[in-house]
Parts: sequence; structure tokens; C-alpha cells
Amino acid sequence: MQHPTTAREDVTQAACTALARLRETAPRVHCITNAVAQNFTANVLLALGCVPSMTLSAAEVGGFVAGTQALLVNLGTFDAERRQATELAIKAASERKLPWVLDPVFVDRSQPRAEFARALIASGPSVVRLNRGEFAAIAGTNPSPDALAAFAGDNKIVVGLSGETDTVADGQRIACIANGHKLMSRVTAMGCAVSAITAACLAVERDGFVATAAALIMAGVGGEIAGDKAQGPGSFAVGILDALYSLDAAAVAARARVS
Repeated sequence: MQHPTTAREDVTQAACTALARLRETAPRVHCITNAVAQNFTANVLLALGCVPSMTLSAAEVGGFVAGTQALLVNLGTFDAERRQATELAIKAASERKLPWVLDPVFVDRSQPRAEFARALIASGPSVVRLNRGEFAAIAGTNPSPDALAAFAGDNKIVVGLSGETDTVADGQRIACIANGHKLMSRVTAMGCAVSAITAACLAVERDGFVATAAALIMAGVGGEIAGDKAQGPGSFAVGILDALYSLDAAAVAARARVS
């Protein structure tokens, strides 16, 4: 089955536009994420000009979500507090028609977590951002282009698949993004932070396909810039924050590798 690709120029320009909008509007993004990822995720969002919040309190999470422009739900720490916060946050987002991203971390290692993730997908996230193993666990098949397109179309979502080359599919369009650096896999919470960038882009670009592609380009280009100077994972983790803070349209346009 053939799926139409999106022109490199269109996707690259969308990433430049989304970056400018993040800086201009400073969207608020609420993140229900795992304990390992909270600090790094918040710093990545701040570096891009966004305003993160992280509360899990059942008494206040609904109010926090109501005051944001997008929501991230990350299942990396699958405890009772986060499950309750997730359900309340999604309810608040749905009531206000806010976009939200599901990052089903480690569903390939836990059947209860995979079942919860499938239930959340039925609740209508804008984007599901995951890796190959996580997709296989949820969809029951390997992530070929046809499988990604079918899963996205059947569930009326956008799929953002990370890997050596990232893939974005919405059932009708597909884009492959080859940006990134090998040290991105050596820093904990990097994938979680990329999902938060995706939520931020949804706050300024409601086309989920465009927002997801823009986020993956920003993260990948930022990773390449940081990797050019890094001596290892420690300096890379600091360097990518600096790279995202300084990222501009010229760098995105020059470095984006989209097909």
C-alpha cells in the first residue's frame, strides 16, 4: 500500500513556524510523567520557551490542566497516584478539547500497562509517541509503514515512532525524519522529553501530523548540535538544553532531513 509523503519543504517550514510560535506564545504544558523524567522534561520545555507544570495531586491536577494549552501523559512510572492523575487530567483535557500526547513507556514489559495504554488510546489522544517495541506491544504487529498507517487511521490518531529514523503517520500522510545523535539514547528521559516537545507543538499547531513532525525535527536537530560538542552523555545532557534554547529557523532549515 502506498501512502503519500509530505514534502520536505512543507515539514521543515512547519517546524520553523512551530518553533517561532513556541517562543512567541510560551504555551503552558502539563506533564504527567515518570519520576526519572520530571526534571529533564521541565528543563527541555523551559529551554524552548514553554511553561511546564508537573503536579500529580488529585485535588489540583484538573485545575492545572484546565489552565494549559496541552497535556502529556507518560506511563514510565505506573503507580496508583499517576493512574488516578492520568484519568483526571484526560477528563479535564477532553472537556476543554485540549490536545494531549500519550507516551506508553515500557508497555512491552508489562501487560497491565499495555492494557491501560490501549484504554487510553480509546480515549482519544491527539498523538501516540513511542518506540518500535512499544508499538508492537500495543498494536500486535511490527511497525511497518502500512501497520503505522493502519493503526493511526483505525484509532484516528497520529503515531510518532522513534528510532534511527523517526516516522510520523496519520493514516493518510507519512514522513520520515533522519535527524538525531547516538548520544540521545544514552541520556535518561530523552524520549520522554521529546514527547513533551510534541505536546508543546500541539499547543501551537493543531494538525497533529505537522506538530509531531515539527517536534521530532526540533529534537533531532538539537541533538545533532549538542552532539557536535559533547564529550559524552553528561555534557550532551547539558548541551541539548543549550542547543534547544538557541535553536533557530536557520539551523532547522539547514539541518532537517525529511523524506
